[in-house]
Amino acid sequence: MLWLGLAAAALSVALLLWLLGHPWAAHPRGGDAGPDGQKPPFWWPWVRALTPVCIPFVTWPMRRMFERWQPRAGLGARWDIGEWFAARLLLASIGALLLAGTGLILELSSSWLLIAGAAGGLLGYAWPACWLRRAASRRRLIMMRELPFLLDLLTLCVEAGLSLPSALQQVAHHAPAGPLRSSLSEAAALERTGMARPQWLAQWSESTDVPGVRSLVLTLAQADRLGMSLGPLLRAQAAQQRSERFLRAEKQALEAPVRMLFPMVLCIFPCTFLVIGFPVAMKLLQSGLS
Repeated sequence: MLWLGLAAAALSVALLLWLLGHPWAAHPRGGDAGPDGQKPPFWWPWVRALTPVCIPFVTWPMRRMFERWQPRAGLGARWDIGEWFAARLLLASIGALLLAGTGLILELSSSWLLIAGAAGGLLGYAWPACWLRRAASRRRLIMMRELPFLLDLLTLCVEAGLSLPSALQQVAHHAPAGPLRSSLSEAAALERTGMARPQWLAQWSESTDVPGVRSLVLTLAQADRLGMSLGPLLRAQAAQQRSERFLRAEKQALEAPVRMLFPMVLCIFPCTFLVIGFPVAMKLLQSGLS
């Protein structure tokens, strides 16, 4: 009986190791680099292994939400909705196992173990959505800082005698590297597929979610319909975006003292009062004892 138990335990361990290591072993090592040239993380084979199982459970609201936030967050072409949902489920299972294992170590009751596992699963499932929105917000701020210089380059190309399509292509190829140039290059590549310029410009403004880009697209569309000169319009747009960037920086500078108030009250002021008040308290105690 002892040998049978040891054999069953060894078989169970081997089966568990095979289940955990099979996706990594089956993942092709030669095709690791994605379309964006970046290597996938180490947990990518497990996501790819779970994707066929998760695709039937993807709903249309989840698909629309992912299609809306994927270009805004700058996710690579490697990700699709099935892989994104599989990654969320993988993180949910890891979070549930971690909190449930912590509860086992702390010797909690079964009801608290279920609560801890459910809380870990919810946290692991909700964290990618929060990260996606935060990444989109950070990328949007970077593009808002890059927009005035891109407008200056576009104005320079137009005033040098280039047409608007040629100027946009030159800016998309020769602007400083950044998320705004990457988004413009991806949108400008749609013109080579046969899409009309107003359509891919509107798609570019939707994917960036930057008010300055929307204003630029509307200005270009209006100038194209009315036959207006683009040079003064683009120069005015660049000046306006530069002024708005200065106002945003000034607003953040004015908000800095308010944000520093909480850590000062919580961390700095108690230490200061302790350093100042401790000698006074000691002198009062010594004078009272004497």
